[in-house]
Amino acid sequence: MRYAVLVTGPAGAGKSTFSNALMTHLQTSKRTGHLVNLDPAANSDAFEYEPAIDIRDLISLEDVMSELNYGPNGGLVYCFEYLLENMDWLEEELGNYEDDYLIFDCPGQIELYTHHPFLPTLVRNLQRLGIRTCGTYLIESQFMEDKYKFFSGVLSAMSAMVNLEIPWINIMSKMDLVTTNVEDSGSGRNGIRSRKDISRFLEPDPLLLVSAPGSREEKSERHSKFHSLNRAIVQLIEDHPLVSFLPLNLTEPDSIETVLSHIDYTMQYGEDEEPKEPQDLDEGDFADME
Repeated sequence: MRYAVLVTGPAGAGKSTFSNALMTHLQTSKRTGHLVNLDPAANSDAFEYEPAIDIRDLISLEDVMSELNYGPNGGLVYCFEYLLENMDWLEEELGNYEDDYLIFDCPGQIELYTHHPFLPTLVRNLQRLGIRTCGTYLIESQFMEDKYKFFSGVLSAMSAMVNLEIPWINIMSKMDLVTTNVEDSGSGRNGIRSRKDISRFLEPDPLLLVSAPGSREEKSERHSKFHSLNRAIVQLIEDHPLVSFLPLNLTEPDSIETVLSHIDYTMQYGEDEEPKEPQDLDEGDFADME
């Protein structure tokens, strides 16, 4: 059984860094993982591990922009359309891997996950090949500094979940840049927050969008042209509590292990594997005991 993890999210969320860390953790755990690059605009310097499969071997954004005079967004859409027209190339590349973990590092244009049919079509092709697939969506802890930006991220994560229709895990990345220690404020570039406050973001509390009754912010928001929109968003999140986040701190191995264990669980990793019988005592691993 093969397993695929789609690493998605907006640009700058830490997708490539997370993919590299996941590869390192798999190797440390004596598990086999392979990196698949689906970003035709990727910089090779961003990869700590050489991609086993690279879309740039099929088509690159640089070639599309120079030969067809497309802009970055149009060129990226063209690259994915070209990939879907040449799925036999990807199937041939994937055919060399059995019983392996495939980590798909995806581009940072969120419209690919929320609007276009490219990734849902790709997912259906992976499932047709018998590959169990899971999606992850990363937003960075910097989003907690702006409640409106944060809920924009929540809604985009929700849209991606609904669009792809696969087991899904949302991740709050760069949690090492958030601190609960007032005496060590320098380590928390993304703010000093209590654990209770952080939990309101990990399990998104829609009331974060609503200021305290009677406060100056509440009075100004009441007369804001966005007041009704904010109330509608609050109601939407309350009615459809689909999104929650796992905190990810890449400086702590336990944090990576927690995220990986959730990914394993959603894909039922290893449940269909046959147990491996030990070799005879006079052979293989036990020969030195005689």
